[in-house]
Amino acid sequence: MLVIHTADVHIGVENYGRPDPDTRTSSRLKDFLDTLDEVVNYSIERQADIVLFCGDAYKSRNPTQTHQREFATRVSKLSSAGIQVFLLAGNHDSPNISGPATALDIFPTLHVENVHIGDTLKTHLVQTKSGPLQVVALPWIRKGQFMSLVEFPEPGSLSTDKFNDSIEAKLTTAIGALASSLDPKIPAILAGHVSIDSATTSSEKSMMLGKDYVLLKSSIALSEFDYVALGHIHRYQVLNESPRVVYPGSLQRIDFGEENDTKGFCAIELDPKEPRGAREKSYEFVNVGARKFITIKIIILETDLDPMSKIARSIQYHDVSGAIVQVFIEVPVSKYKDIDETRVREMLSSSHYIATVRRNMIAENRNRLGKSLSENIEPIDALNTYFEERKLPIVKRKLLIERGKQLIEETSRDESVS
Repeated sequence: MLVIHTADVHIGVENYGRPDPDTRTSSRLKDFLDTLDEVVNYSIERQADIVLFCGDAYKSRNPTQTHQREFATRVSKLSSAGIQVFLLAGNHDSPNISGPATALDIFPTLHVENVHIGDTLKTHLVQTKSGPLQVVALPWIRKGQFMSLVEFPEPGSLSTDKFNDSIEAKLTTAIGALASSLDPKIPAILAGHVSIDSATTSSEKSMMLGKDYVLLKSSIALSEFDYVALGHIHRYQVLNESPRVVYPGSLQRIDFGEENDTKGFCAIELDPKEPRGAREKSYEFVNVGARKFITIKIIILETDLDPMSKIARSIQYHDVSGAIVQVFIEVPVSKYKDIDETRVREMLSSSHYIATVRRNMIAENRNRLGKSLSENIEPIDALNTYFEERKLPIVKRKLLIERGKQLIEETSRDESVS
């Protein structure tokens, strides 16, 4: 039984993209669909039994018609090939309140064959080509769903930490109960979109820590499961070996926080004939062709006679072709005007997108009255350079410089009096 595990497809992310003249969509949409196609084609070529999408199919809980069409096209392709598709609801797929449909509800509404939706905490029995498979769905649980389950002495009296503790305890109990009720003769997988305490985050760190409930690894790494397929954290990582507990990560890099992350999906071979705990026969992380993100940092010294040549050499050291690039140049004030941003951007012309080219002024060693002094730049010099770079009129610049000198002198006098 071949199980394909992916998550956090995030169709609709368009940052660092440019308009595609043919499709009139963002070039980043094509990036995300291309890596999703790698998952789909791999699954069909190897005749997979089931593909698990462990949450966040879309960036938004209200995806556009274009985004829905493109995702549905690929789900339909898998379904038509006789592959079971399990779509778990993630936090980006679910509405903030109970009642409105999730972004995935269109599939059961249209009775799409071989597609299963995991939008509640329950066990699904999926009939695959290689036999039945039990999938315990742990979708993203909105805190509002727990309001009726938690007894509040009075409104607002339960702190965020205690509320999270209550959610974690109830989920742990519920997962344990579902696990204990599984048929030991049938392979079983937990599919969850959740934060686990031992996981390492990348770009989503600020979104997930401090506000979300976080489950202990021990609450999901239960012996009743042959594999635990997770989603929500974008960095690929294996949290446990037996049973194997895995975040496959996102298929594409979302931002520079994921610059060094490996991107891909997981392929797991289970043998239904083996007893519980011995069913995993092979496991592989399959890399995909995610677009590169590259950060280039360059330090210009006072002794550099030709700063632009140094910048060119630094850029040539990196393969920026087709990449999303950001460049940070540390430069002393004396060399600031020697940096031609237009030329720097020309050097990056083979890249897919230039996120930023930033020049940061740094302190410098200055030679004054024949003496070598190491000091910070004088405030007036920095102010003058600032005004020059912004091309202020000379008359206005002189007035501002004079006013700056007065303020500095007044401050010096006040300090000497005190």
